[in-house]
Amino acid sequence: MELDRVLGAGLVDGSTTLLFGEPGVGKSTLALMALHSRASLGDAVVLVAAEESATQVGRRAQRLGEVPASLGVVAATDVASIERVLLECRPGLMVVDSISAVSDPSITAGAGSVPQVRHAAERLCRAARSVGTALVLVGHVTKDGDLAGPRTLEHLVDTVIRIDGDRHGTLRTLRCVKHRFGPTDEVGLMEMGPTGLRDLVDPAAQFAGSGLGVPGVVVGVALDGSRATRVEFQALVTACAGPPRRVAHQVSSQRLSLMLAVLDARCAVATSTLDVFAATAGGLAANEPGVDAALALAVASAVQGFAVDRDLAVVGEVGLAGELRAVAGASRRVREAQRLGATRVMVPVAGAPEDAPGVQLVTCATLADVLGRARNSTK
Repeated sequence: MELDRVLGAGLVDGSTTLLFGEPGVGKSTLALMALHSRASLGDAVVLVAAEESATQVGRRAQRLGEVPASLGVVAATDVASIERVLLECRPGLMVVDSISAVSDPSITAGAGSVPQVRHAAERLCRAARSVGTALVLVGHVTKDGDLAGPRTLEHLVDTVIRIDGDRHGTLRTLRCVKHRFGPTDEVGLMEMGPTGLRDLVDPAAQFAGSGLGVPGVVVGVALDGSRATRVEFQALVTACAGPPRRVAHQVSSQRLSLMLAVLDARCAVATSTLDVFAATAGGLAANEPGVDAALALAVASAVQGFAVDRDLAVVGEVGLAGELRAVAGASRRVREAQRLGATRVMVPVAGAPEDAPGVQLVTCATLADVLGRARNSTK
């Protein structure tokens, strides 16, 4: 599953993983899926339900399919009781949902307070390490989107995973914030459905976009970890009635502002009297520098009213001087663009792939080159 992709080697025995995200994003579902997967291998696993009853957990587990016999559920909030189950049963995997609801009556602070969360996490981490159990603690976020609880909690655990997504959408992304056993640059993509989360084996369908050859629509390729993903960038400009607005959805607002400045200063594409709206299709965030050229071309296309060919993909980072810079994973991006139907790919002169069979590479030195060639090649 995508969780294994993010973790690299899966959940390590004796390690502690902290899984957090906003309410309703799918933390409990993902944790239950991990339990299902481990139990299907014959290992004993335990879910500690600190916020729900065993009956509620059972109903949710049934939505994921047949419940394995080796999956046990314990409804408890007392850290001593949970620790006793861990030490006596020695499960291969234990999930505590959530650590904020676990407390020790001997500590006067209330459940969810910094002393309680730190104390409970320390005891459970120590116990899991002693018996070789992979422990997953489910956490919450603050109103600012940060991990709730003491900052020492992140230092205490081995791995921290964040699950993000729009509660009103289906896309969910998994990212490692910290990982002692592997890299933290991988991203997992999942989709929330009626029966829980499922892996997006080929995200291309999710991010296919409008399919319309209209001004303001450009195909780029984003690279996140080892995954190259085709992304459709959409831009819309309208006359502003007051101060110009810049609205960025799933793209970096800072990079959008930078691209608007470069377009104005280096390419004579002025937006100072226009409202500019920029977004990606499908809900995938694309904030890395390698998508600069595609984002800038989408805005220029919308401003000047020309449509960019749908068989053209654009890759490249844009500097303040208007130059196109080399990007990481250029060959991987070109292969992904070709796999999804692109016949031409615009890439920076610097770092351009030496060989790209089956696709035409259009090398550009500046953003002005990108705009000129895209406009002149419009069918």
